[in-house]
Amino acid sequence: MRVIVWLVEGTWPACVDAVHRHAPHATDVVLLYVDEPDVPGLAHGAFAGLLGRAHSERDPGDSLADLGTSSSTRLLDAAAERLGSPCTRLERTGRAEREVVAAAEGADLLVLARDGDRSHLGPRSLGPEGRFVVDHAPCPVLLVWPEPAPDVTTLPPH
Repeated sequence: MRVIVWLVEGTWPACVDAVHRHAPHATDVVLLYVDEPDVPGLAHGAFAGLLGRAHSERDPGDSLADLGTSSSTRLLDAAAERLGSPCTRLERTGRAEREVVAAAEGADLLVLARDGDRSHLGPRSLGPEGRFVVDHAPCPVLLVWPEPAPDVTTLPPH
C-alpha cells in the first residue's frame, strides 16, 4: 500500500499520526513537502528594484531560500522520526496543490490535514489548496483535523 502524506508546517503531526491509526500496514510511505518558489523570487526582485543589481549587500532572497531549505529538511526529518518506520522523503517545488495531486498519482491513499478555519465545520474548514487537492486527487483521500492550535507542533528547535 502506497501512502502519500502531505506535510504542512503546523498540521503535519496529525497527518503522520493518521498513518499509524489508519494505514499501519502501509509498505510505501512517502512524506511530501512542497516548497513554494515565489517568496525568494519576490525578495530577489524587490532587492534588485530598490537597490539595483550592482549593490554589494547580501540579497535577502538568498537568505530566504537558505531558510526554506533548512526548515523543509528539519520538517521532513521530524516527520520521519515521528513516523518511526522506513519512508521516502520527497520535496517538490511549485504550486502546492498541483504538486500534491501530481505526487498522489498511483498512490493508494493521500493523507492531508484541514487547512482552513478550524472553528468551522464544512467547506470553510478547507483552504483553497486543500479544497483543490480533495477535489482533484487521483486516489482516496484521508482528511484529518489538525491538533488544536495551542498544542500544534511546528518544527523542532535548531
